[in-house]
Amino acid sequence: MFKHILIPTDGSKLSEAAVRAGIELAGEKAAKLTVLYVMPDYRALIYGSRSMTAYDTAELTKNANAEADAVLKFAEELAGARGLAIQSVRTTSPSVAEAIILQAQEGGCDLICMASHGRKGLSGILLGSETQKVLTNSSIPVLVHRADPVSG
Repeated sequence: MFKHILIPTDGSKLSEAAVRAGIELAGEKAAKLTVLYVMPDYRALIYGSRSMTAYDTAELTKNANAEADAVLKFAEELAGARGLAIQSVRTTSPSVAEAIILQAQEGGCDLICMASHGRKGLSGILLGSETQKVLTNSSIPVLVHRADPVSG
């Protein structure tokens, strides 16, 4: 049924659980697998603020790339242990949800498998949920993985 699964991850424990689930699903369906890490666009964040404090965007970008390396390596090792090929993608965007949807469309994915951090109530409204934004705006089906609260 699914031939190409996109798994966005931020490296959190909940995202790691979604990566595991997505890799398992890809293995069962013999689906192609892409893992995505979206790095913040620091220039947009910094220049969009009212106070023009001096920031070293090169250092911020270097740190974001190091984080992306670690997060994507985790997914590559899990997929490799199952004998699955994986495409690792990193991108920079001020909108995580838009980057996820764009990658799914451009990559020809037919399923997005992602974690939900489970924020409810006011914190969910104020912080916004990238998962909710993807669910609302994607024409591609989204499988939301909720980790068992006991086991994580």
